Amino acid sequence: MPGLGRAELRALSGGALFLAVWFFGGGFALGAQAPEKKKDLRVAARIGDQVVTLQEVEQALAVHLARLEEQKHHLMESKVEELIEGRLLGQEAKRRGFTVEALLKAEVFSKVPEVTDTEVMTFITQNRARLKGETADLRPKVREHLMNEKAVSLQRAYVAGLRQKTRVEVFLKEPEPTRVSVKVEGAFVKGPKDAPVTIVEFSDFQCPFCRTVVATVKEVMRQFAGQVKWVYRDFPLSSLHPQAHKAAEAARCAGEQGKFWEYHDLLFDSQAQWAETDFKRFADKLKLETKSFGLCLDSGKHQAAVQSDVDDGAGLGITGTPTFFINGRVLVGAQPLENFKKIIGAELRKKSD
Repeated sequence: MPGLGRAELRALSGGALFLAVWFFGGGFALGAQAPEKKKDLRVAARIGDQVVTLQEVEQALAVHLARLEEQKHHLMESKVEELIEGRLLGQEAKRRGFTVEALLKAEVFSKVPEVTDTEVMTFITQNRARLKGETADLRPKVREHLMNEKAVSLQRAYVAGLRQKTRVEVFLKEPEPTRVSVKVEGAFVKGPKDAPVTIVEFSDFQCPFCRTVVATVKEVMRQFAGQVKWVYRDFPLSSLHPQAHKAAEAARCAGEQGKFWEYHDLLFDSQAQWAETDFKRFADKLKLETKSFGLCLDSGKHQAAVQSDVDDGAGLGITGTPTFFINGRVLVGAQPLENFKKIIGAELRKKSD
């Protein structure tokens, strides 16, 4: 095949193999006779008379698959931007009779301002906890790092200027997001029942990242008042946080008296200080009926309900907290406010279309 390289030949070989499997493996039947029994294409494996369906596999990997789709799109976006920058620099260099390297030297590297001693020492002071070594040894490395940062900033500004002078159209579209079906029955909810956006959070009362993100979700609720409801589900990581499961039970006991969210806030606000012995004291602090709270907590009444949440979360592929599902779209970790707003804004626009 003239004109084809090894990569193309490999691709054609792969395609030929796929077609062979498809034709002779049941995807297409040659001849007039139809197969006696159509294969269930949703079966991933068979063990005796039992099957593992693709739906089971996808459900168990729901979080991971959603994140992979998101990562793939971000990688493609980054590569498109990188290629655009390269083409813009190449066009400008050709127009001026330069190489790209000479262009960057003239317009970027020669204009990078010197890094001052004050800047070096300020960086070292602000990042001392994560820097290893003596100050004298760190200075040249930090200076080089700061010089590189300034050069990158100047190059971005220069490329942005070139972009303004050239028609640049990006046709890469964000794929339809993967949505995961998450149960909310029996969970504690804040916000209107008919809100167009539902945030389901799987959280752990001893998780420091879960504590950090509480303020973010509250700000989301404030900025999108009436448009968002917040659903809390338990996912205590007992191997890391041995008291988290009992804390979740305690919050549910408080919920019986209409004070789940107040107890939720108290647990997170005092996370670094509390022990299991504090759970009844917190109930007293919130002016709950302490006898019934104590009976609820000591009996382990909600132990199975908390474990049910854990099982549901594990079935979705959750491995860490906090994990959020915004109208089924996965968001993992203590994400900044802007990341919540981006997804919620898109969901609201979709509802209004």
